[in-house]
Amino acid sequence: MKKKIIRVTTVPISLSRLLQGQLKFMSNNFDVIGVSSNTENQLDLFSKSENIPTIAVKMTRKITPFQDLDSLWKLYRIFKKEKPFIVHSHTPKAGTVSMIAARIAGVPHRLHTIAGLPLIEATGPKRTLLNIVEKLTYSCATKIYPNSFGLQDIIVENKFTSNKKLKVIANGSSNGIDTEYYNPELYEKSKELNELRNHLNIKKEDFVYVFVGRLVTDKGINELISAFNKLSKNHEHIKLLLVGTYENDLDPLYPETLTSIQNNKNIISTGWVEDVRPYLAISDSLTFPSYREGFPNVVMQAGAMKLPCIVTNINGCNEIIKHNETGFIIPVKDKESLYNAMLFVLNNITEAKNMGAKCRTHIISNFERKVVWNALLDEYNRLN
Repeated sequence: MKKKIIRVTTVPISLSRLLQGQLKFMSNNFDVIGVSSNTENQLDLFSKSENIPTIAVKMTRKITPFQDLDSLWKLYRIFKKEKPFIVHSHTPKAGTVSMIAARIAGVPHRLHTIAGLPLIEATGPKRTLLNIVEKLTYSCATKIYPNSFGLQDIIVENKFTSNKKLKVIANGSSNGIDTEYYNPELYEKSKELNELRNHLNIKKEDFVYVFVGRLVTDKGINELISAFNKLSKNHEHIKLLLVGTYENDLDPLYPETLTSIQNNKNIISTGWVEDVRPYLAISDSLTFPSYREGFPNVVMQAGAMKLPCIVTNINGCNEIIKHNETGFIIPVKDKESLYNAMLFVLNNITEAKNMGAKCRTHIISNFERKVVWNALLDEYNRLN
C-alpha cells in the first residue's frame, strides 16, 4: 500500500506552474493529493493534467485573519480524514496554515518549501509580524526546504529555525526545468516567430530585451523602465518586452513608470501568456532586476533558451547566472548598473550570444527537472 502525500499551495497556479509534472511523477510511488484554492476552476484543470485527486480549500495571499482561521480548520479536517504520511506545502500562506493544521492533526512529516521571502522588503510593524509568522511556520514543520543556498543563509541569519531542519534539494529550485521543452532549436524554422514579431510590431533588426514575471515594484520594474528610457533616447532599434500582469492592489508600480509603459512606443506589454517560449525566442537578453527571489524559474527558462541574463545579486539569481560568463549580476535597485549591462549586450551582440549558449549548457548540467524530482523522491523515501 502506497503512503499518502498531500501537497498544498495557496493558489492553484502555484501547483500548475511551479510544480508542473512533479505531482504526477511522485504518484508513481505515493498516493498524492493536491490542495489549493479553486480559482476559476484551475484546480480542477490541474487535477486532470496531473491525473491526481485534488481538494479545494480557499486561501488568500493577503493578511486575512478570519479567512485564514477558516482555511486552517478545513485543512485540519482534511488531514485528520486522509491521515497523510507527509504534508508538503509551498507558498507563504499555505505554508503557515497547513503546517499548523498538520501539526495539530498529528501528521508525522510536515515539510515546507521556501521559494522566496516577501518579508525581506518589509519594514516596521509589518516586518515584525511577518517574522513571527515565519518562525511559527518553521516551528510547526519537521523539515524546511529553501530552494536556494542563498535563501538558506538568509533563514539562518534571521534565526527563523535551526540548521538541522534546513536542506536544499539537489542544486536548488523547487521543480527544475525541462530543457527539452525550453529549447531554442524548436523555433529555428518556426513561422510562429515572424507572426509574433509582426503582431507586436517588432522588426528583425530590433534588439529585444525581455522581462517575464509580475509587473510589480519588487521585481525591479521601476528601475527597468528608467534604464530602458535612458537607453532608448540614443538607440532607435530596441524594444522592451514585458510579459506578465500587474498587481496594483498588492505591489503597485510608480505612476511615472506606468505612464512610461503607456507612452513609450518601444515598450510592449503583453499581459499574461500561457507559453513564454516564443517571447523568449524573439528576444536577445533577459532583464530581471528583482529585489528578492527564491529560485526564479524565468532565469532558468531564459537561460535554457540561450539568452544572456541580466539579474540582480540576490539568492537564486546569483546561483543560476555566472557573472561575465553566462550573463551579468548587478546590485539591487541600481538603475545605472542595469543601464550599463543592457548597453553592453546591445553593443556586444556576438559576445552576448556566446554567453547565452554557455548559459544553456550550465542549466542542463545543474537544473534539469528530473534531477530535482529524483532528489526530492529520495528525500521522501528516507523519511520513516
